Amino acid sequence: MNIAIVGGGIAGLALALGLHQRGLACQVYEAVPEVKEIGVGITLLPHAMRELRDLGLQAELEAVAIENLESVFYNRWGQFIYREPRGRHAGYDVPELGIHRGKLHQVLYRAAAARLGAQALHTGHRCVRFEQDATGVTLHFAPDATGHTPAPVRADVVVACDGVNSAIRRQLFPQDAVCFAGINTWRGVTVHKPILTGKSYLRIGSIDTGKMVIYPIVDNVDGQGNQLINWVAEIRRPDAAMNDWNQPGRLDDFLPTFADWRYDWLDVPALIRHATQVFEYPMVDKDALPRWSHGRLTLMGDAAHPMYPRGSNGSAQALLDARTLADLLARTADPVEALQRYEAARLPATARVVETNRSQPPDAIIMKADELSGGQPFGHIDELIGQDELRAISDRYKQVAGFALK
Repeated sequence: MNIAIVGGGIAGLALALGLHQRGLACQVYEAVPEVKEIGVGITLLPHAMRELRDLGLQAELEAVAIENLESVFYNRWGQFIYREPRGRHAGYDVPELGIHRGKLHQVLYRAAAARLGAQALHTGHRCVRFEQDATGVTLHFAPDATGHTPAPVRADVVVACDGVNSAIRRQLFPQDAVCFAGINTWRGVTVHKPILTGKSYLRIGSIDTGKMVIYPIVDNVDGQGNQLINWVAEIRRPDAAMNDWNQPGRLDDFLPTFADWRYDWLDVPALIRHATQVFEYPMVDKDALPRWSHGRLTLMGDAAHPMYPRGSNGSAQALLDARTLADLLARTADPVEALQRYEAARLPATARVVETNRSQPPDAIIMKADELSGGQPFGHIDELIGQDELRAISDRYKQVAGFALK
């Protein structure tokens, strides 16, 4: 079986590694001319780490990441709301890691090149359209940076892993559009001394008053004990225009919201101002599709189910997609049936995560505290709500996302 994977990101490379592990050949077609270490931070939750462990990548990832000890929630006044242990510290059999997205991608790419052979990874191949008949799919590509147009590719099966702006998804669903609800984000990395334990994942505030997500992704980055801290600022404004993707962020657009966020344990405006780079992104997702699989072609990862980047779940769901489809293609004689069974297994599950990320994300814990306090400082969190009730909110999200402790 000749399998073509469109897109060499997390989903595409994980699928390629999973297929190779099961004795199935594939070719990966990536749009960029050269794979570079770019981006900011990402968190690998336990269900993501189990998939990466089973691909034989855990040790290499742990060597370039920081293992999270705890997740901690504060309101915008810097008042403690809730804390819970994470990963192995919470009883999982794998760690929860904070890592630079570029380092994760490089680990996947190196593994794919070593195991499949570099000849199976084709850069400079940006797919723009496909044609399908009863026996296969033909992919067509845009001219590369030199003006050369790669030759069309014929495959028995095509898996579109080409992201939120997938050309293949757009061809299947021409009216498809991103959903923007007025939430914009700005992401950056800052060299900073360790915050709290140095292995703490922090959420401060909520999108209505300004929210910060902060966690370390590289330890002792400068040889002086400082870490590379990943941070995300999120603000909802009803009349906001949608941010661009991967554009430099302007501090004036969001820093005033956080100007007074100075606590005994962290100066938030200083963390933002000292960033080595800042990018702006909109917080968008898409409504669930009625179907992913069309004959010998299917969608995966952000091409199938783009979701709000809350709860660190986009990459985990892509990795679950990849393992599910690799298993089905390996044990199902008819590839069309395999793609249909993959859709049946994964589309409803990811649709629930998309909806939960919109309505009840992990920071619902902070939103609940703000609701009970009227958005004002309080004496002690136990005067408003018990820790068991807050834990139940956290556990409900884990259950939907697929990483509740068994």
